[in-house]
Amino acid sequence: MITHWKSTNKSEAANKDGERDRNRDRRSDRELQRSSGKPPLALAHRVASAPGALAMQSPRHSNSGVLPDLLPPHTPPQSRSPPMPQRPQDKSTSEEYRQAVGKQAPMHQKSFTAFGFGAGSTIGSMTPSRRGSQINVNVTPSQTMEGVSETPEIRKYKKRFSSDILCAALWGVNLLIGTENGLTLLDRSGQGKVYALISRRRFQQMEVLEGQNILVTISGKKNKIRVYYLSWLKSKIFKTETVTSDKKNGWVNVGNLEGCVHFKIVKYERIKFLVIALQDSIEIYAWAPKPYHKFMAFKSIPELTNKPLLVDLTIEENQRLKVIYASSIGFHAIDLDTHTVFDLYIPSHTQGPITPHTMVILPNTDGLQLLLCYDNEGVYVNTNGKITKNVVLQWGELPTSVAYISTGQIMGWGNKAIEIRAAETGHLNGVFMHKKAQKLKFLCERNDKVFFSSVRSGSSCQIYFMTLNKPGMTNW
Repeated sequence: MITHWKSTNKSEAANKDGERDRNRDRRSDRELQRSSGKPPLALAHRVASAPGALAMQSPRHSNSGVLPDLLPPHTPPQSRSPPMPQRPQDKSTSEEYRQAVGKQAPMHQKSFTAFGFGAGSTIGSMTPSRRGSQINVNVTPSQTMEGVSETPEIRKYKKRFSSDILCAALWGVNLLIGTENGLTLLDRSGQGKVYALISRRRFQQMEVLEGQNILVTISGKKNKIRVYYLSWLKSKIFKTETVTSDKKNGWVNVGNLEGCVHFKIVKYERIKFLVIALQDSIEIYAWAPKPYHKFMAFKSIPELTNKPLLVDLTIEENQRLKVIYASSIGFHAIDLDTHTVFDLYIPSHTQGPITPHTMVILPNTDGLQLLLCYDNEGVYVNTNGKITKNVVLQWGELPTSVAYISTGQIMGWGNKAIEIRAAETGHLNGVFMHKKAQKLKFLCERNDKVFFSSVRSGSSCQIYFMTLNKPGMTNW
């Protein structure tokens, strides 16, 4: 369900192969489409992996070192004085966070200032700015200059959106974006052209399943689970849809569900489960391949005492299915064999409702170990509700968005900083301080790329992406 990158000693040949793979992935962000106004190049070079299914292919690489769809990485001169340490919210600020932002000379960039830790929580020196980079973070002092060049960076797309961006999902290299007013596609393979696909419909959450040729969404005024066919969306981009296919073959609703709050797609062997949180119940569907080619009802857990806000599914030791979900008072679990509902963790030191951020099923634990993030912290428990680590993940400030990244890290977006921590230990890897306070929202991630957006203030909002440069990332 959740992949985890393990750092291992590799041969020189393997290192070279890995470097070529990473360079190839970065070049996919820099594809230059010679003639504007054409459909996305990645969509034009497409092969079908299954009847009716779409499979993205990266276009041929360009020699251009500048991304045409991104703002130029111009760095204006700024003050060298470090910002003041963050004032704690509700709970004490972690010592690591205070060290990172208080005792180290910052590296100033256009929108963010970067701080980070070296080995053993020792603050290292900052590396020189790299041409073409928006953000650089220090690396472990003992690393070679070859390692120094592999630093995280944040870039911002030129496109400004007039309505709030609520969700996004990668479709090949391109980005599907859901807003208050519709669904669009950002062509990341070309010049950043945006294609309007669906208008006058609110998209709250989405996920692409390319192998099944579908986009799963929570959308519309009644928050229904609606599944769109990727082949139909492709026809809208190339303007080949007909009046008949426009309505009949474009989408289908899952059941008669309304008032959906959150969903999670969990892959188990050859089965794909769709777990859906509603106002006071949880529904589980399973994907039925041809001839059905749709999600079909699997299990239902009605009349829950605590209304679910987030939901997930873990498979314990490859045998037992257990739903985990978050409410305004804490975290809970449901044994699907017995339908027993029990508490995993209820914070005892808080007053009033909590804000759950994410539930991480830690990799390489047979689905038994969890990291539960809420408010300003995260706790480690197992799927029976027992505390497994005598540590608490403590954010430097109250985050507005938290997400697990497949590099094995957990990221928190605050109004004044972005923190990146090791998911298994909670240790701080690095901090990006905002040039000015702003609210950011996590959108999606794949491999070492993380997409997030600003929350609309005034007339528009924009999309950022961060490249974590994948290898291990225990220390940058």
